[in-house]
Amino acid sequence: MSFTSHMETALQEARAAGERGEVPVGAVVVDPSGRVVARAGNRMRELHDPSAHAEVLAIRAACAAAGSERLPGHALYVTLEPCPACAAIISAARIARLYYGASDPKSGGVAQGPRIFTHTQAHHVPEIYDGIAAEESERLLKAFFAARR
Repeated sequence: MSFTSHMETALQEARAAGERGEVPVGAVVVDPSGRVVARAGNRMRELHDPSAHAEVLAIRAACAAAGSERLPGHALYVTLEPCPACAAIISAARIARLYYGASDPKSGGVAQGPRIFTHTQAHHVPEIYDGIAAEESERLLKAFFAARR
């Protein structure tokens, strides 16, 4: 099977989140056969839920579709480096591969800050690929925040 990036789909979700007034972050979960099984954008404001990050919503939907709390062999594409809470959920869900766009020096939990996957408490560590469509992800975030200042 050849590799297909699903970051453009994650970027579509990020754009839609930004249009809703949410921080423009999007996520996509892909099953082992390469089929998109869930996609989401941030919905924290809309749902009044601080845990309604794109990654969490996409993982919840993928788990519901799989009928399992674990997603072995699945990949997660997200436009921004996951925060510490999302990284812990990625570990708990046993996501096989994490692809992310922009790094997050302020709130990241993978390569920045607490680096969740380096802790012995991390039950599972996915393969990590960063910098995928990072420029477009960063541009969306910077434009969103610039418009609010």
